[in-house]
Amino acid sequence: MSSPSNPRAADKGLSSEPNKPSHSSPESVFLVPYPKIVFLYPTLIGAIIAGIWTKFLPSPFDPADHSAAVIGTIFLELFTINLVILAFDFPRTTSLTLFFFGAAVVLGLILLFTFKPNLWPAITEFLHRFHPVANATFYWTIALILGGLFAVVSFVVRFDYWEVRGNELLHHHGFLSNLERLSAPNLRMEKEINDIFEHMLLRSGRLIIYTTNDRQPIVLDNVPFISQKEEAVTRMLGALQVQVRTGNGS
Repeated sequence: MSSPSNPRAADKGLSSEPNKPSHSSPESVFLVPYPKIVFLYPTLIGAIIAGIWTKFLPSPFDPADHSAAVIGTIFLELFTINLVILAFDFPRTTSLTLFFFGAAVVLGLILLFTFKPNLWPAITEFLHRFHPVANATFYWTIALILGGLFAVVSFVVRFDYWEVRGNELLHHHGFLSNLERLSAPNLRMEKEINDIFEHMLLRSGRLIIYTTNDRQPIVLDNVPFISQKEEAVTRMLGALQVQVRTGNGS
């Protein structure tokens, strides 16, 4: 009977590769910061839905038919909410609740006085001057513009992203695939969620990375699915540990 080439490795519970990461941990984690325009994707979805809805209206510009005006009002409010998300930060849940409540009240009042014109004639007269009506082509154009911008963003971010490995941090940047390597044996990361809206839309936030060369921290804004990224990096770095091997002395 032939004996194993490495008797110690054949012992129960011993491993011939003590520093190999666990199979459950990733070999690398990619961190991609995105520009804030990606948070306009609800407007893109709203424009597509509004375009489909308006396409099936028999006469969207008929003053007696309020369907097109309702579609335009809902789309404008959605677009306004999206712009507010880009312009301001909502760091607390209370501010988020108040904002949604105010937006719902405004939309409800507009729809109420649109379908009940005799409820308050003075306000109804004012709202009659506000009649946002558009055809399907308008909404398709908005969707096409935003879709084109998102396509450009998805192409550009391929040339500027970070990659975390077990013992180094890689910065891929430039159209010529420039690569910057940073030694990161004791990499430390901090996660910040400064805007609840942005975290709701893409589960995004800010990552602050500290390396061991006493340089300025690396700040990555608008990293989607930030909690999953942080967990993956923590799991990968935690798997790089030295396993103690014992023998039977033979």
